[in-house]
Amino acid sequence: MDLVTRILEIVHSKRYHGMDAHHIAKQLEMEDSTSFTLICQALSQLEQEYTLFCDEAGRYFTKEQLGYVIGELRINPKGFGFVENEQESVYIHKDHMGLALDKDQVIARMWENQDGSKEGEIVRILHHSITNVVGTIRIKDGKKYFLADAFVNHRRFHITDIHRSDLVHNLKVLVQIDRYEEILLGHVVKVVGYKYDPGVDMLSMLYEHDIDPQFPQDVMQECAKVKDTISAKDKQGRTSLLAEQIITIDGEESRDLDDAISVVRLDEGWRLGVHIADVSYYVTEKSALDQEAYRRGTSVYVADRVVAMLPQALSNGICSLLPRVERLTLSCVMDINAQGEITHYDLFPSYIKSCERMTYTAVNAILAGEPQACGAYAHIQEMCTQMLALSKCLRKRRRELGAIDFDTREAKILLDQKGRVKDIKVRERGEAERIIEDFMIAANECVAAHMKWLEIPSMYRIHEHPEPKKLREFARIASMLGYPLRADVNHIYPKQLQALLTQAKADEVYPVLSAFMLRSMQKARYDAQCLGHFGLGLQEYLHFTSPIRRYPDLLVHRMLRKYCFEQTSDATQLSQDEQWMEQAAVQCSARERNAIEAERDGDDMKKAEYMERFIDQEFVGVISGVTKFGLFVELPNTVEGLVHISAMRDDFYHFDENGYCLIAEHTGRKYRMGQSVTVRCVDANRYKKQVDFVLVNTKGNSYKGDGTMRKNNDSSKQKGREKGKSYRNGKGRNGKRGYPR
Repeated sequence: MDLVTRILEIVHSKRYHGMDAHHIAKQLEMEDSTSFTLICQALSQLEQEYTLFCDEAGRYFTKEQLGYVIGELRINPKGFGFVENEQESVYIHKDHMGLALDKDQVIARMWENQDGSKEGEIVRILHHSITNVVGTIRIKDGKKYFLADAFVNHRRFHITDIHRSDLVHNLKVLVQIDRYEEILLGHVVKVVGYKYDPGVDMLSMLYEHDIDPQFPQDVMQECAKVKDTISAKDKQGRTSLLAEQIITIDGEESRDLDDAISVVRLDEGWRLGVHIADVSYYVTEKSALDQEAYRRGTSVYVADRVVAMLPQALSNGICSLLPRVERLTLSCVMDINAQGEITHYDLFPSYIKSCERMTYTAVNAILAGEPQACGAYAHIQEMCTQMLALSKCLRKRRRELGAIDFDTREAKILLDQKGRVKDIKVRERGEAERIIEDFMIAANECVAAHMKWLEIPSMYRIHEHPEPKKLREFARIASMLGYPLRADVNHIYPKQLQALLTQAKADEVYPVLSAFMLRSMQKARYDAQCLGHFGLGLQEYLHFTSPIRRYPDLLVHRMLRKYCFEQTSDATQLSQDEQWMEQAAVQCSARERNAIEAERDGDDMKKAEYMERFIDQEFVGVISGVTKFGLFVELPNTVEGLVHISAMRDDFYHFDENGYCLIAEHTGRKYRMGQSVTVRCVDANRYKKQVDFVLVNTKGNSYKGDGTMRKNNDSSKQKGREKGKSYRNGKGRNGKRGYPR
């Protein structure tokens, strides 16, 4: 037993009440100077790992024993905040923040108040997450100052180069923080553009999320050296699939075509080929391209642009499976029986020539039997028919395994040439979209099982079992909506949740029920260990099918090449790759969360911009959330706004926590989730990314003729909205197809 383990055994023992280094040495019977030095080194290591903490008396404790919590600080614009991790969320008063900023990794000391609520104070900042801040240069009375877009805990900035002549009024700039003090010291690193110019709002939001549309010079220089055609040398060691009928199916606007498919009918089922762009052939390990792709983690899709993980010459060029040109691929060819089970498969490097660049619209038209589409694509009509039949078998198998289809609505934001919102619609998902989803999931599962059982270093996509506490909350909501969850929340199966959604499918409360179920789930993430995917009902799963836009897929390809195709057997290299997968999984999960947040903010910004033209107009919507500070109402086009409780003046409303509804004190009127209401849009602000409604046909819910809310002394409106951000279900796209798997 090593020394660290022996120390931890003492600290975790039931009778332990705190010891300093000398007492621990005595307990271990290691009091000579050499042994004492080793103990001090071990204790220092445990402190650096934040496993143990030393109090003012020099005694060592675990964070639980001292009441410490480690997590991310999220600050509300009102000044208070929460330290959050996977297990808990601790309230931090604005006077207990210290010099911490939003999103900082911190250690907080926690205590319990008399009412049972938990509160804390920041005792140490582990890592500053915000290094760059976007804001606006303002000039008042001849003096320049910098106004940050993001909330920085009421801190002022001193910009060392603010007197530059090119920094004019209402100019958006990116500032790098050089020193974290009471007054933040920084300098301008990039001019984003004039605040009111088209596209600057979205560009500012991207920089705010540390997403840079431009690639570094060394990356572009390296990219320029990549040839734009396939040579005979590139084909060596690869299987030719030029004779196969292979097509791509993507959205009309897609340029990064990283997956192609082939389907052939067999006597006892089908042969499905999923052919993925071999990006790892061009993006080599530890190259400038690879390091930049690792830093980005994923492509980001916002309303007016795509910020790609790889430069355009790769993502839209040599790596994109364009029609009628040869491209390098990794192929997963699976024989699948009538029960949707893979009976045989083969994984190998290949090269293909896609015969058609199909769109979802065109394939849906073929499947619907539209004469024009069937005539134009007669040569692949039979293949499309077989694709649909195979897809249904795969989907049936997944349903039997318990895969949960949340079927959430996704916004499609239509812009004009100047980047202004023309319309917002619900993105339609036809059979073609479902077919591609089914085929990609089948390939991802197949590759995951292959790598798991061969014990190859890999990065898996995992979705852990939901926490019982959150499930109990969902069960209460589901019962209130008329769909009781008859299951043990401590031993839930995905099939039980799926059955509940299926039962409610035709009900108007289905979107609310589905959204709340989604909120009760754990967040899917990346991990070096294969821990299964609860939502899909699968034991093995990873991401293999989108290496152009996701770094985890690129790593999976690299490991396949190294350990399957080239059969590397170096034990040292194997150990290094296993450690690298653990590190990279943390980075990729973090960058994915950041991208989702940016996409969500971008959608919220454009939705608010769209609603600015509808001030004082009425709409029918559905209550998508009820809290003590008001109602969230979602319109049919997915726009969501807040009816703050201060605007509900016909009565005094109480929040019924058990029933998740607001109840009027005098009339007994109730507002609950899933209820249809008529609202009037009274305010919309693209820069704040928010929309405000008031209820219509309710006395006292008045508004001015100019469409703005009457002033109200209740200062909790913004506080409520900010808390609501974590309350609501995020609806941003997780990639170009919009299925968050």
